[in-house]
Amino acid sequence: MKVPVRVDGRDLTLSNLDKVLYPEYGFTKAEVIDYYSRVAPVLLPHLQGRPLTVKRYPNGVTGQSFFEKNAPDHTPSWVRQVTLPAPGSTKNRETIDFAVVDDLPTLVYYANLAALELHVPQWRVGEDGEALPPDTLVFDLDPGAPATIVECCEVALMLREVLKSEGLTARPKTSGSKGMQLYADWDCREEPSAYARRLARLLEKEHPKQVVSVMTKAARPGKVFIDWSQNNPAKTTVAPYSLRAREQPTVSTPLLWKEVESCERPDELVFTAPDVLARVEKRGDLFSRA
Repeated sequence: MKVPVRVDGRDLTLSNLDKVLYPEYGFTKAEVIDYYSRVAPVLLPHLQGRPLTVKRYPNGVTGQSFFEKNAPDHTPSWVRQVTLPAPGSTKNRETIDFAVVDDLPTLVYYANLAALELHVPQWRVGEDGEALPPDTLVFDLDPGAPATIVECCEVALMLREVLKSEGLTARPKTSGSKGMQLYADWDCREEPSAYARRLARLLEKEHPKQVVSVMTKAARPGKVFIDWSQNNPAKTTVAPYSLRAREQPTVSTPLLWKEVESCERPDELVFTAPDVLARVEKRGDLFSRA
């Protein structure tokens, strides 16, 4: 069944609204679209100007999925697109036509494609479509079992102090999966990946029983891997307020530092779409730069 709708002056056709995309939770495509529509006021500022990579789940989180960088051929003409170089493309493409989610109709369009996860780089494009210098620094904290997000919180507090000593203010959010991320506004004082790697190695040296800065799986059990590599311009990180494809419709959720400081159990920092809408209504955008 297809349903024509008008969103902020744009005509869209929504389909399969009753399809269950999160079987364990009974969360349908209609609810995914509703979530993204309602969270848009706080989500869109973190997507605007950033080339979009999505992870689509047309048959739900238990079905096959695929990453998509190129805007689909059927993308409406009103969706902003930018053509950018694609160095190291796995499909041997010289360029990629990225969509840029600058408005609610584009967000709803992608939600209707079952693009559950929204991933963006740490840089934006200008009005002319050219890539701008990175404006964000990110550290992805990934726990190696039996470590959990509780241990990630401990490392996040260490990293917050290191960044503070460098004149940078960290903002925490859950990944919506096992770990969490810290962001900071970036002033291009040096190459961001090199800078992030240096800080990760510093913490690894100071806290070798808790922190690891290399991707080697064998080095990670019981420790928190500080992934600095997502500052590479070719890489992306899940956007604040994006859904994740877990058993439940969990969300990459901005946190208060007091929540990080007090976390004692992993389930304390698990937030679903309804939870996040309630948090936003109460607290606004905790990831705002204001």
